[in-house]
Amino acid sequence: MKFITAFLGTALLLSVLSCNSSPSLQEYYVSNSENPNFIALDLPASLLNIEETELPEEQREALRSLRKLNILAFKRTGTNQAEFELEKGKVDEILKGDRYKDLMKINSPEMKGMVKYQGDDDAIDEVVIYGNNNDKGFALIRVLGENMNPAQLMNLVKAIQKSDFQGDQLGALSDFIAN
Repeated sequence: MKFITAFLGTALLLSVLSCNSSPSLQEYYVSNSENPNFIALDLPASLLNIEETELPEEQREALRSLRKLNILAFKRTGTNQAEFELEKGKVDEILKGDRYKDLMKINSPEMKGMVKYQGDDDAIDEVVIYGNNNDKGFALIRVLGENMNPAQLMNLVKAIQKSDFQGDQLGALSDFIAN
């Protein structure tokens, strides 16, 4: 009987310890992907139309570390101010936890935001770019990769600048924010 009680107690303790009460960013994306105030886009790295053969080796390596981008944007309107504040609070709560490390803060008259990452300093698996504007809404961009590092991220930006990316693929996002 003691064995069963000890086993059940240990199992209960482990299940409580393994459950994190705060949602992950991925769970937040999934739960809001059908909300009409949001637009959600999943973009594969191939959408950037970068010709690898024309890139230096360090930029090719950076491109290979990128898997996809997830974009979630909330458009603030005159009728959804309360929901905007609620959703902005949820995102702030998720990002202030221990899961993400600060990389950069953005503070301008037009927008407030931050860039955070998950992983080790030299092996980043996810970069999160979050910006909000109290009049227009907010956007979350998750850059998902494998063993990215800050130097590779700068090389990736250079590679994207050389790409054939027209932005037409983001038309739904532009239309959503503009209207």
